[in-house]
Amino acid sequence: MTATPERIVDIAIGFMGAKQLDAASRIGLFSALAHGPKDIAQLAEATKHAPRQVRTLADAMNSLGLLERKNGTYSLAEDAAAYLSGAGEIDLTPFIAFLGDISYKQWLGYDRTVDTDEAGTLDLDEAGWGDFMDGVMTYNALHAEQFGAAFDFTSYRNALDFGGLAAGFSLAAMTQNPELNTRFVYAPDMSGSIAEAVEAAGFSGRVTVEDAETETAKPGGEHDLVLLTHVLHRFNESQNLAILQAARDAAAPGATLMLLDFFLDNDGTQRKIDALHAGEYFNIDGTVVYPIDQVEGWLAATGWRSDRLVALPGSPRVLVATAI
Repeated sequence: MTATPERIVDIAIGFMGAKQLDAASRIGLFSALAHGPKDIAQLAEATKHAPRQVRTLADAMNSLGLLERKNGTYSLAEDAAAYLSGAGEIDLTPFIAFLGDISYKQWLGYDRTVDTDEAGTLDLDEAGWGDFMDGVMTYNALHAEQFGAAFDFTSYRNALDFGGLAAGFSLAAMTQNPELNTRFVYAPDMSGSIAEAVEAAGFSGRVTVEDAETETAKPGGEHDLVLLTHVLHRFNESQNLAILQAARDAAAPGATLMLLDFFLDNDGTQRKIDALHAGEYFNIDGTVVYPIDQVEGWLAATGWRSDRLVALPGSPRVLVATAI
């Protein structure tokens, strides 16, 4: 087969599509199509932007598969309708805004991160940190949705949700299984938001929330399900070994561990979203996406047997292990 430059060029100009997605989302292009197709004049009126710019954005989103175009009118593709129009259960607009306004600007300094191997730092004001958390928690909500759809939780009764950032993963499991109770052991700065989310979901009677620093906590107990969601990348090797040991000490024999995070692979093809987040995390704040074989070594050293790795669409993967 003759080599072509197409893949290289597509990668090199990828930032253009990302910025156009950010702009289309920001001006309300997708929400303007939530109730049916529109032509450029109608979209320009709905978004209050110049027809030339609206045409450019609409055609770009059509080229990326997010809009359909027929006889001069545009309509939402299925994924855009579900996740960008505001009509679905999760609207990714705050996450896209975070990428465009905060992450993209941080990536402009990525050469320094590569050349020095020094972690990036964010310099945000109070409003900026609010936008940061809004974007991150929106992305977490997507992960929780995909997590709930990927697994059958009906056999579990007593879960430990340990050291995470959001209640949505356990709430998805509890929604599926009305007999599942969950004990959250979260860092003190997160436990208040967890209690609020649990109450809003109507699960207060099935949940306890405890404060403890994740890297030193020893929850104990005999849980048949342990969740560690977005935990490992935030800690170093010795801390992660302590966390996994504490999780094992809180698990009954044969219990299931679901470890959700991004991982670096060792086989012939790296999963793209994980490798990109390895750059994102270290460049944003110095957190680390670990190689999967290193994580599996930690599991073996702390009394867990790795069973399988489950990919979640547009989200991290879940490494499923069993307490031995």
